[in-house]
Amino acid sequence: MRLDLWQVDAFAERPFGGNPAAIVPLEAWLPDALLQAIANENNLSETAFFVVSGPESYDLRWFTPAAEVELCGHATLASAWLVFQEIAPHLNIVRFATRSGILTVERGSAGKNRMSLPADVMRPFPGPAGFAEKLGRSLGVRAPAEVLIGRYLMAVWDDEATIRRIKPDGDFAALLRQADAWGLIVTGKGDGRPHDCVSRFFAPAKGVFEDPVTGSAHSCIVPYWAKRLGKKDLRAYQASARGGELLCTDDGGRVILAGSCALYMRGQIEV
Repeated sequence: MRLDLWQVDAFAERPFGGNPAAIVPLEAWLPDALLQAIANENNLSETAFFVVSGPESYDLRWFTPAAEVELCGHATLASAWLVFQEIAPHLNIVRFATRSGILTVERGSAGKNRMSLPADVMRPFPGPAGFAEKLGRSLGVRAPAEVLIGRYLMAVWDDEATIRRIKPDGDFAALLRQADAWGLIVTGKGDGRPHDCVSRFFAPAKGVFEDPVTGSAHSCIVPYWAKRLGKKDLRAYQASARGGELLCTDDGGRVILAGSCALYMRGQIEV
C-alpha cells in the first residue's frame, strides 16, 4: 500500500526551524499498530493522520514514535497548512475532531494561521517534600519558584537565562514518574524585547526527549503568563535548539496560537 506523506516545519518561517511534523492523509483509518509503526519509522515528535469527515472537517490523530497522544498543537497547525495549501485551498477554516474536542484553524494573514486549543489552567503541585529542589538539581539549575500541574508538570522561573541553561540529567525522568507526569514544561519570564515568556518541553516517556516547539504546552503556559503579566496577547519563544516563535492570545477557555509553516518534503511511503 502506498500513502502520501508531507513533512512540514510548524512555527517556522522557513525549513529547518520550528517543529517538524509528518502528515499522512488517509481515505479510512488503518489499524492502530500500523499508524504507530509509521510514526516510529518517521521518528519525529509527532506524525499526524487525518480522514475527511465533512466539507470543512477531518478526524485527526497524533502519534509520537512511542505512543498516541491526546493533544498536539504543532502537528495540527501543520495539518491545517496542508489542507489550506494543497488539499482544499478554497477553505478559510478547518475543523479537526480529536481526542481533545474540536480544534479549529483559521487561515491568517501573512501565512500565520490561527489555531484554537483548549486552555489548561494549572494548579499548585503538592509533591513530596524537597521535590522542587530535586527537580532543579536534575535540570542543572536552581530550584523553580513554582511547580504546577495540569495536563503536564510545569516548573516556573523568573528569568529567561535559566530556561536556556537547563540540561537534564539521569534523575529527571524518574522525577517525572514520581509526579505521575509524562511531560515537563519549564518556563520563565522573557524580557519583553520581544518575548513575554520563554519555555522548553521534555517528554522522555513518549519517546521525545526535548520537543522543538510544543503547541499543547502553550495551552498551559499562556493562561499562566497572561494572568501574571496582566495582558491578553503574548509573544512566546520556545528555546530549543531549533527554536520557534508563537503569537498567543488568552481567549478565556481557549488559547489562540498563530504561526507560520514551511514545507520541507512531500513524498510517498510503502507500508
